[in-house]
Amino acid sequence: MGGRFVLGRRASLLVSAGVVGHTLWTSAAPALTYGLYAEEWHLTHTMTAGIFAIYPMTVVVMLVGFGGISDQIGRRVTMLAGLFASLVGALLFAVAPSVWWVFAGRALMGIGVGLAASPSTAAILEFTSPEHAKSAASLTMGAQAIGFVAALLLGGALTEYGPWPTRLCFWVLALFLIVLLIGTWFLPRHTLGYAGGDWRSRMPFVPKHVRRAFAVSSTAMVAAYTFGVLILSLGGQVAHDLIGSPNAFLNSAVLSLFPIVMGAIGIIARPFSPRAALIVGALISCSGMVLLVLAVSLRDLVIYLLATAAAGGAYSLLFVGGLQLISAMAPERNRGGILSALYLLGYLSMGALALVLGAIATARGLSLAVDIGAAAIILMNVATLVLATATPTISPSATGPVST
Repeated sequence: MGGRFVLGRRASLLVSAGVVGHTLWTSAAPALTYGLYAEEWHLTHTMTAGIFAIYPMTVVVMLVGFGGISDQIGRRVTMLAGLFASLVGALLFAVAPSVWWVFAGRALMGIGVGLAASPSTAAILEFTSPEHAKSAASLTMGAQAIGFVAALLLGGALTEYGPWPTRLCFWVLALFLIVLLIGTWFLPRHTLGYAGGDWRSRMPFVPKHVRRAFAVSSTAMVAAYTFGVLILSLGGQVAHDLIGSPNAFLNSAVLSLFPIVMGAIGIIARPFSPRAALIVGALISCSGMVLLVLAVSLRDLVIYLLATAAAGGAYSLLFVGGLQLISAMAPERNRGGILSALYLLGYLSMGALALVLGAIATARGLSLAVDIGAAAIILMNVATLVLATATPTISPSATGPVST
């Protein structure tokens, strides 16, 4: 290492979890400001959905072009590049004089998450000690939940009670990203793939023997990630327009039930087999979507809370079950690329659904958009149920996390 200070395993694991957490924080950061942007700049639902959708679509572009690059140049360098892009995006939000600055900031956040999501998840697997390998998926879920809660509760409080309601939360996010950049700089330098650090485009690749498990995991990931459209893109406006709450902090507290339950279930579900987690998660998800449609129809906040909690629990089970399955099967040499392919499908479905529902909300009303979104998510969960029950139990390979 040439005398350079390097973090130990535990500290490296904490930093990697922080990078995972930032992916959900940046995703959820504008959730409570969409309505304010709409009022200030006279935006339609289509335009606010576009602000949301450009983020997952940019993530998709990065995953297609550079999904496997961390297997070539190392997790640390890839995460540093991603965090820097996210930081610039947060700063653009913090100073945005017009909606186009917000679009640019959102795109940069997408670039950042597209670069950082899979290497940070892989780093958690690799910095987890072998005797605690199974907890890596739950730790990843916990990091996502913490980032999600921070974005919603902190964002809601600063939006409702702080100065600069559309800006201060992004200054706080920028500060967090600076701290993460410093921590990531001191991670060990190691390249798990080919030597020589090649920055050329590396598309995600799934080896043939992993594709059966990947099909199950990716279907669950798509079912889980489409929740993000109803919670992050339309959730704040649903709470305000349909549930009738004008308070941004109250709305953020309602939405934060999703990641709180998500994190709690992620811990409780640790002993579950991947198949059991996927089946139970899909069933809970379908129930949650029925509750969401009912809550919107009746304008009932209590039912909306139940729907949000059910969605959070379902996301956790679907994500943890899918990640445990694919992590056990993925060869270390290709782990970054396989995880990128998994995230690619999740973000692609999220972006496409956001654009469709935004257009429907503008043309036909928010209530119909929620109904159609819930129906689409139910269909994805039915597909997850079929694949999870029909696929024989897949024995994981003996590949475990490696010492770094």
